[in-house]
Amino acid sequence: MENLQNKRVLVTGATGGMGMHLIPLLKQSGARLFVSAKHEDKLQASMKRWGMEQQDGYACNVADAHSVKQLFERVKQKWGALDMLINLSGVGLIKPVEQLTEAAFEEVMRVNTFGAFYLTKSALELMREHKQGLLLHVPGILGKTPMAGATAYCASKYALVGMMQSIREELKRTAIRITLLYFGGVNTPFWDGLDLKVQREKMIRPEEAARAIWFACQQPHSGVVNEMVIQPFSHQVL
Repeated sequence: MENLQNKRVLVTGATGGMGMHLIPLLKQSGARLFVSAKHEDKLQASMKRWGMEQQDGYACNVADAHSVKQLFERVKQKWGALDMLINLSGVGLIKPVEQLTEAAFEEVMRVNTFGAFYLTKSALELMREHKQGLLLHVPGILGKTPMAGATAYCASKYALVGMMQSIREELKRTAIRITLLYFGGVNTPFWDGLDLKVQREKMIRPEEAARAIWFACQQPHSGVVNEMVIQPFSHQVL
């Protein structure tokens, strides 16, 4: 299995429920970390909790191409290269199509799809010289299976999956891996602002999702985990 010792790892959306549990696991495994999230105050508070220095993080809005460019300028200044991108950034929206505004649809697409594109393109620029690395994204189960009311969210995640599968074809002659994680509902603050009745106590616990991500970062040298599907026992859709 791949050893995480001294691996240069960028985690975006790091202050979300999964990220809060993942960062300590990566640190304990000896990874060298650079973390990012949208809100500066929450990022700084989280970094303090993780025992990280201020220069090891940067507040970035992944939906903004310039902001992502600035993030990777800092990563490049720090390391000059990158071994792993773990993209946990994302926004959710559950509304029936008749209540879905054009602006809301565009926002979801910009964060979940355009943001993933900006991050991936910049990460590849730091990985191509050595032709190795790992790009890990989290489409979630709605990137495989549609759900009523999730028009914008499913569109953004299906687009993410298609985009990464196409990029994977371009990278076949390299050792740059792409892993897509399909979680079937993780009990994180992601659900706080959604107008949807869900049984959060039956969802995957964030610490378990974090361990799955941590495990996916340690892939065998001779193979690749293209995708991983993890769902609650109470709600299996595939």
